[in-house]
Amino acid sequence: MVLLRFSLKGVRRKLAIVACTGLFGVASFAGLSVLAANVYEEPAVNEASASGIVYAAANSNRAGEVMQALALAHPKRLSSALQRGGDWAVQLRGVWYYYADGRLLPEHMRDRAGQYSAQPFYQYYEKLPEWKMPSQEDAQRLAMAASNRQSSTRQNRSQFFYDDLWNIRDYDEAWMQQKTTRFFGKDILVHHAILEELALVEQRINKIAETKSAVKNWKNNLDSITSWNWRSIADIKTRSNHAYGIAVDLQMKNPNKLETYWLWTAEKRADWWNVPYSARLSPPEEVIKAFEAYGFIWGGKWIFYDTMHFEYRPEILILNDIPIEGEY
Repeated sequence: MVLLRFSLKGVRRKLAIVACTGLFGVASFAGLSVLAANVYEEPAVNEASASGIVYAAANSNRAGEVMQALALAHPKRLSSALQRGGDWAVQLRGVWYYYADGRLLPEHMRDRAGQYSAQPFYQYYEKLPEWKMPSQEDAQRLAMAASNRQSSTRQNRSQFFYDDLWNIRDYDEAWMQQKTTRFFGKDILVHHAILEELALVEQRINKIAETKSAVKNWKNNLDSITSWNWRSIADIKTRSNHAYGIAVDLQMKNPNKLETYWLWTAEKRADWWNVPYSARLSPPEEVIKAFEAYGFIWGGKWIFYDTMHFEYRPEILILNDIPIEGEY
């Protein structure tokens, strides 16, 4: 067995985010010290919005950190990150992809960065901080941020890099990459590249469940597991990670009617953000840590929370100095 640990270690994160007003600076919401890029599926760099958030141009340090994290996260597909042509770049399937202010564009498209919003490389917390109720001002900004997600003028993300990474550009290509696997007693379709990681997650959780009743109860109360689904993110035009087959939703039985997904909450109450952790249907911490150990992030740590959702984004963990372990 070889134990692998991936992180940027000495490379310091300089997020290049300027917060104009409270919410996305040092203010706290839902127990999280909120940074602009920590909002699930929100635009990242060089976009100002009515919510008062301004994103500064990413500096060279940030570009290097992101591209190095990607190279560490996907060593079988990507070259080492290099400074090339005045930017940081990695090579994928013979094509050089550049940071391009977070757009991750091939060389021939670098001059079109302004046509797209950036990929999210956000602050991700190793442990959820203490819950704090948002102020009225923060609540107004969150309401505006949710409204802006549905704007018809919103730019789509540049998906070229991730399309190439997962070798998926349309429905037929997506279908060809999916494989059926058994996961906690249910058949699911996922991208073949994460089969081993999912198997290791299940193995770890099963072992923990032998001594932790909360984890055993979580397993016994799983209602459904869904994975590959060719679709865009709900209320956003950008392709979902479910479309690549690198995300899984593990829905528990919910007799107490706890909240799971911010958009479902918003259909019932306007203040969808004002939901403490105790009112959310979340897996035990041991389950979350098992997923994170093999490169998955948990949607329960997003402002636009999705507590049933896990997706394979090892580069996010690496950027935030959260070790990824692999046991082979």
